Amino acid sequence: MKVLIIEDEGDIRRYLRATLTAQNYDVVEAATAKEGLQRLTLDRPDVVILDLGLPDQDGQDFIRSVREWSQVPIVVLSAREQEADKIEALDGGADDYLTKPFAPGELLARIKVALRHAARGTATPETVDRNGLKIDLAARRVWLDGEDVHLTPIEYKLLTTLTQHSGKVLTHAQLLKAVWGRHSTEQNHYLRIHTQHLREKLKDDPLSPRFILTEPGIGYRFAD
Repeated sequence: MKVLIIEDEGDIRRYLRATLTAQNYDVVEAATAKEGLQRLTLDRPDVVILDLGLPDQDGQDFIRSVREWSQVPIVVLSAREQEADKIEALDGGADDYLTKPFAPGELLARIKVALRHAARGTATPETVDRNGLKIDLAARRVWLDGEDVHLTPIEYKLLTTLTQHSGKVLTHAQLLKAVWGRHSTEQNHYLRIHTQHLREKLKDDPLSPRFILTEPGIGYRFAD
């Protein structure tokens, strides 16, 4: 697998290169958005690690421009810690977001999740089977530990949207648009209520979640 690092700080690039090459990734680097776009076009990486604070273009704009023509997984690695920055990046098309300083093990795990998500996106599964939860997408049936789970159409759509993006953070706006339509992206109370009902039916304790993880202030992630 090939990883493109777009980061203007040389020390961080060298650290990332050492971390990734130790895990047998092929690494290419760029210090600016312009160079990153060139490397993205010429080297065709499998995943991109992106800093938002680039000298020639804000990383948020870079994400949106890339998403106009490419679905390459993008993992943001940034010093910006505000929820608004995370939401903007994820809504703009980033697959995940880590803040600096970061643990290399967590970064590697997020990269693997992004790659798995991209690989699953190339085929349409007929079933989902994870951690005792089974979904037959053709029959629209759900089982938990072998027992039928009866979901409303909204609960089912919410669950399948989360599972089809397993491991990826989905913002409130992304989930509202996918489940209720593009005119409902400000109705966060819909999402909160139906997520609570779905968790109850899946016996999923929010304090020790088995399936649905909360990203405070941002959205939800289905456990991968």
